Amino acid sequence: MTTDDFVPAGFDPPTSLVADSFRLEPLGPQHNESDHAAWMPSIEHIRSTPGYPDGNWPPPNGMTLEENLADLRRHADHFVRRVGFTFTVLDPGDNDVIGCVYVYPSKSAEWDVTVQSWVRADRSDLDGPLADAVASWLAAEWPWSRVDRCGR
Repeated sequence: MTTDDFVPAGFDPPTSLVADSFRLEPLGPQHNESDHAAWMPSIEHIRSTPGYPDGNWPPPNGMTLEENLADLRRHADHFVRRVGFTFTVLDPGDNDVIGCVYVYPSKSAEWDVTVQSWVRADRSDLDGPLADAVASWLAAEWPWSRVDRCGR
């Protein structure tokens, strides 16, 4: 895939979304420990979230901290190369990781992009508001018109 396949050459991808209950910033290796701590105890909850029906993520038995770091590095590289955009979802009060948002090319010709998100089990009340805020953000600030929200 080339960059132009997913976002236009002159497009400057937004790097934040701020709401009352959360804020987004690009996911990277600096989030490793808090990201790992956020999703590991929430595996069952995440796997039941709309958009995760294939059962591939998160792994049922989790990942080591080192495996998670490799995953975060991969997502950060995708962001730099503009072939996918992954954001960590942070609590605005204490900057604790409470979820994640993935924005990647759709595998279906029906859509331009697929967006998936999850929140920790103990923050499940933010699941719908996060998905809706991200959908509005994508419509207002990103270059796609056909967004697959994975059943949301």
